[in-house]
Amino acid sequence: MVDLVVNDLKLRLGENEILKGVSLNVPAGEVVALLGPSGSGKTTLLRAVAGLEQPHAGRIAIGDNVFFDAARKVELPAEQRGLGLVFQSYALWPHRSVFDNVAYGLKLRNMPATEIKTRVEKTLSQIGLGHLAARYPHQLSGGQQQRVAIARALVYEPPVILLDEPLSNLDAKLREEARAWLRTLIVTLGLSAIHVTHDQVEAMAIADRVVLLDNGLVAQEGTPTSLYNEPATLFAAEFMGSNNRLDGKLMETAGGRATIDVFGEKLSGHARTQASPGSKAIGIIRLERVRCASAPGPNRLKMELKAPMYLGERWELVFTRDNVTVRAYANAPLQQGEHYVEFPPEALWVF
Repeated sequence: MVDLVVNDLKLRLGENEILKGVSLNVPAGEVVALLGPSGSGKTTLLRAVAGLEQPHAGRIAIGDNVFFDAARKVELPAEQRGLGLVFQSYALWPHRSVFDNVAYGLKLRNMPATEIKTRVEKTLSQIGLGHLAARYPHQLSGGQQQRVAIARALVYEPPVILLDEPLSNLDAKLREEARAWLRTLIVTLGLSAIHVTHDQVEAMAIADRVVLLDNGLVAQEGTPTSLYNEPATLFAAEFMGSNNRLDGKLMETAGGRATIDVFGEKLSGHARTQASPGSKAIGIIRLERVRCASAPGPNRLKMELKAPMYLGERWELVFTRDNVTVRAYANAPLQQGEHYVEFPPEALWVF
């Protein structure tokens, strides 16, 4: 097995430049999640790798097998790339059984019937649907249909599978279960995959590495923990996790620390800005890192509790002051009224 390499890929649709020079490496046996808001280019990038969209610059290859090279005018058709593709809609044939849906592509390739039977039975067994081979899509749950779509991609034994929002059609509970099942399958089979999603939790749970796209460019990439805990830009910080934003004025920066003025109070945090003192600054902190206190202290603001909300495993508390809203998690509700909200300096990023 060798790596899938995308180098400086550019693609436009009409007058719109969708990909503006994206490079990507998918090591053998790893899953890379393409994450980003709508319009960031993640699905277009996946489709370009699959051969369903035509870039105008760059290169795509697996080892010596070149799929696309603008400089050399090489463009391999999708059917010759040998990649497994799972669509958001599953795209199952409603009049074909589970077995025939998975076997259909192999039959088109004129594979011997005995080998088709062996491959399909093996693949259905791997995804836990061997006992449902004779059923039809309408007789399956949404989660089972999703598994059939994945089996159809795996049966070719492709070097890389391409997953385009494969869990988005499932309800919240099924989506969580499918996320765990898919990650287990990936680890068990040692799959290489590109997984497109707009769901950051799904990306972090399933992928070994996350590539965060913003407006056709890579904003940041790394392990799920590095993107979550060490955002390089304001965009990355705000996109990942559930956050609070504090707008203020930069007072000073020194030794990797920055201090901002919010409501006349000093808040200290990690410096992520090169701006000069006196400039506008933005503090970002994850909800789970905010603390509630009963008295004034360092990195605390007096705010009014407006709405405690019970979430089952915890409470979410909504504090306000003027036009600023801060949310925090707690194990128990607080009395409505004024409280001190603490923003631990090790958890506050200043941009």
